[in-house]
Amino acid sequence: MNMADIIRAALLQTSWTGDLESMVDKSIAYVRQAAEQGAQVMCFQELFNGPYFCQVQDDDHKDTAEAVPDGPTIRRMRAAAKETGMVLVAPVYEKEDDGFLYNTAAVIDADGAYLGKYRKTHIPHLNGFWEKFYFRPGNLGYPVFDTAVGRIGVYICYDRHFPEGWRALGLAGAKLVFNPSATSRGLSMHLWNLEQPASAIANEYFIGAINRVGKEPYGGNDFYGSSYFVDPRGQLVGGPASDTEEELVVRDLDMDMIGQVRKVWAFYRDRRPDAYDSLVAP
Repeated sequence: MNMADIIRAALLQTSWTGDLESMVDKSIAYVRQAAEQGAQVMCFQELFNGPYFCQVQDDDHKDTAEAVPDGPTIRRMRAAAKETGMVLVAPVYEKEDDGFLYNTAAVIDADGAYLGKYRKTHIPHLNGFWEKFYFRPGNLGYPVFDTAVGRIGVYICYDRHFPEGWRALGLAGAKLVFNPSATSRGLSMHLWNLEQPASAIANEYFIGAINRVGKEPYGGNDFYGSSYFVDPRGQLVGGPASDTEEELVVRDLDMDMIGQVRKVWAFYRDRRPDAYDSLVAP
């Protein structure tokens, strides 16, 4: 399916409400608000229906994982997509089976159809981000989804530090890639303003970067929001969101820019995979 010339896309950065059901309620209210503004596709932050519990190591949080797509959160998001006619990317804590837990994003088409999921590939494990305690590494590769707005991909939070997945999504035909995240002040804030624009340039597509906002329980990390869209030239589309406040970001993405940029900078033509064997050597 071809991308329309202009895609009106939305990102949502929110603060934790205190329980999962009210987080989904709030997010669906924002879906309706985005639809009223003409948005056609929308992505939420990493683990959007809960807190970022990876600041601590506590087995109780594993009980919040649910099936994808048959769990309650994705069922509700499918209904919201069908109601509003929007493509939705919903990142949640997935339970496939006992002990098989993933950091996952479900992709839902504008008619409410479940298209598939991406599982976070690169799992960090450091102070305040104890993710290996909760998640298995993703095992579904780098899928690209044919949606009502065209071919989109997902790359989750820590993944963004690894260029290989960005490139795999571009080679598979993605024109818009969402990077739902939970990243806090201090350690990587300066990278937030560098990595996604650089990846958009290198792979010549649009990226939507979504972060949480505010302080949460289970560790007190201060999430700085600053969600944004960046175009294939590495320029922000309409500027970033607040670094302290909840915000719905709605931007028009000129998809014709992709073709224009790729005519000038022929990165896909000039790649040399025959010369890259050492990059994947054991």
